[in-house]
Amino acid sequence: MNSIRINTGNNMMKKHYFLLLVLSFAFSFASAQEDQTITITEYQLSPEFVCKTSGVKNQQLAGTCWSYATVSFLESELLRMGMGEFDFSEIWFARCAYYQKAIRFIRLQGKANFSQGGQAHDVMNVIREFGVLAEADYKGLEYGSPIHNHTEVEAGLLGYLKSIIEKKESKLTTGYRAAINGILDAYFGVAPQTVTYSGKGYTPKELAVALKLKPDDYVELTSYSHHPFYKTFDLEIPDNWSHDQYYNVPIDELVETIVYALKKGYSITWDGDVSEKTFHHVKGLAFWPEIDWDELSQEERKGYFEKPGKEKVITQELRQETFDEQTTTDDHLMHLTGVYKDQNGTRYFQIKNSWGSTSNKCGGFLYMSESFLRLKTVAVLLHKEGIPSAIQSKLNIR
Repeated sequence: MNSIRINTGNNMMKKHYFLLLVLSFAFSFASAQEDQTITITEYQLSPEFVCKTSGVKNQQLAGTCWSYATVSFLESELLRMGMGEFDFSEIWFARCAYYQKAIRFIRLQGKANFSQGGQAHDVMNVIREFGVLAEADYKGLEYGSPIHNHTEVEAGLLGYLKSIIEKKESKLTTGYRAAINGILDAYFGVAPQTVTYSGKGYTPKELAVALKLKPDDYVELTSYSHHPFYKTFDLEIPDNWSHDQYYNVPIDELVETIVYALKKGYSITWDGDVSEKTFHHVKGLAFWPEIDWDELSQEERKGYFEKPGKEKVITQELRQETFDEQTTTDDHLMHLTGVYKDQNGTRYFQIKNSWGSTSNKCGGFLYMSESFLRLKTVAVLLHKEGIPSAIQSKLNIR
């Protein structure tokens, strides 16, 4: 697979297709993929469960896939709850998270991760502290560019943060918070104090309440054996800069939870590794062959993209091995929206990407086999009611 990889932060979203990020600017609410059989070459993918979701957006050159994926998830949550359509501002969450990261960076005297990358819980943490805004009220394009590109603001903020840490004398002055906000306002815009929703005025925090968003209803799950199962731990990935806690479950129960949630109409924010040659967004497929990719002939590799083939059985031990050797890394966040099966009965998961609706022939979606998902999922975020009750009990989730 030919790709261009742009690294704009530690283990953050790896952009494989430069041109895909600038192809589509359209956004519309709809059932993003109709409940119908999907044909990809000789793959015949029939739907089992498909969640309601908004249209595919394009993150362009911003390395904030975590915001786009989780915003897509929140838009589906509002549809699930009967709240109707709402177009959230992804850049609002990014802007607020940059501020939170900057303050943490200073508190830790520069010994912290500061980049464009993040995790799904960053959106929930922003909702708690700052609230939400609609795209119409906060577009985040105040720097003379027609597309989102945070390279300059990231570099500028990081340079400023390092300089005041290195140059301070006996103590920091009181000016750095206003300075950080000044930089963010210059690039993304000053946040409105109030906005109108359904004919009423709200502050961003009041708007989150009006939309019935409750961050504490959402939890993150992972599955690694270097920590005890059914406990929480600080997942050791650079983009978990806030050191949030993840519930740890065996991989079989993680997959059980994903399928159960989707069946019940609860979509999921997915975090994982997309840097593999068997992940191909343009073709709309991700799979994990029974034999290692490097050992396959060119003809065998081509065959996997043309029709379903045998896939490897993924164990807990293999997951741990690839995490420990860092061949499974936290690359990209997307939105899990459905379960499909191919003509052989193999399960695939529909995933909504944030590279634009014209980035492939699947309308910006792709279809990930269960083997790929079992191996390359780093973590998921979902509503706690989307977790089977037996697993909720083991995790002591109330």
